[in-house]
Amino acid sequence: MNLNTSSIHFFALAIWLFGSTSYAEGKTGDISPGSSCTTNSEQTTGVNESGYVQIGGIKQWITIKGENCLNPIVLLLHGGPGNPLSLYHESLFQNWESEFTIVHWDQRGSGKTYEANQELGELTIDRLENTKLDTDLLVSDGLEVTDYIRKKFKREKIIISGTSWGSVLAVKMAFTAPDRYLFYVGLSQLVNYQKNMKESYDLVKSTAIEKQDQAAIDILNSIGAPPWTSPRSFGKLRRIIRAYENDVVSKHPEFIIDKQYLSEKTRAAYFAGEEFSFVKFVGLSGDGMAQKVALDECCAEFKIPIYIIQGEKDLLTTPKVTKEFFDRIKAPSKEYVQLRQSGHDPNVSMLDKQLDILNAGIKTLVNKQL
Repeated sequence: MNLNTSSIHFFALAIWLFGSTSYAEGKTGDISPGSSCTTNSEQTTGVNESGYVQIGGIKQWITIKGENCLNPIVLLLHGGPGNPLSLYHESLFQNWESEFTIVHWDQRGSGKTYEANQELGELTIDRLENTKLDTDLLVSDGLEVTDYIRKKFKREKIIISGTSWGSVLAVKMAFTAPDRYLFYVGLSQLVNYQKNMKESYDLVKSTAIEKQDQAAIDILNSIGAPPWTSPRSFGKLRRIIRAYENDVVSKHPEFIIDKQYLSEKTRAAYFAGEEFSFVKFVGLSGDGMAQKVALDECCAEFKIPIYIIQGEKDLLTTPKVTKEFFDRIKAPSKEYVQLRQSGHDPNVSMLDKQLDILNAGIKTLVNKQL
């Protein structure tokens, strides 16, 4: 696959393939519905906005950044759940801005969206039970975010990309509304929670035995094989996975926090949202959002191209489960990319490959139109 796309992002072609856009520059606060995207022979305007938009009946935080308002738009869905990427944009995605307009969305229950809608006190059983958060609601929010961006920038379609938990939402969004998206790029694809956890537990335990890591073996024996009823079980497995992957994964990115996340209140909201979303994910008794994730049973036929990037060393969403799902996918085109020395969490090579695939996907669409 030729990934050189330096010749495809010129003005006339962008207008033809993606339509005209609107923009607001350097704005923080409630984001405006839109304004004109100005262009001339010498300059095209950029976009740099962050603030709250009314989505799903509540204020939700959206960040939009790019150097050229005519570039293709990418909606990035973060993982966790509860771990927004907007606070790390400058260190992880700033070099993407020359080719794409990047949209981050702090999902309901996460980050600055949590800050605007939830109390920051102790997370009680009562609050958990009386605050709704489920996959269908998040997918509905995501589709509304998509429509907001499409309307604001006057685009028929945008690109959607999801990582880990975000890959579940993104697949469901692409499956539900393919007319709104150009193509999908998934990283660390979560497919089926029950299958993923069984394969993960078995693989981690065999790794621990191979390493003669008695401490890890004791922990794994104490929680037992999934399914679990205690939310602590997933967390214990996850900590072992992170330790093992850190030993084998290549260069980690530098996570620099954006200044908008540095206030004491915002940082407290980030960690509170992370805790809230995690408990909603696994459930207090093994009855959370996670247990209902089964993309292989609902969503394997697509009307848009599908790209999946998989870490060879991923011990959580393992290559075996991801590849089995990919092989079942029916789509106009599809590609599976497995990266050596990459695990579940993003590293530099994974982010670089994600950008390569985004550019390749755009080039493929352009060539089909020519």
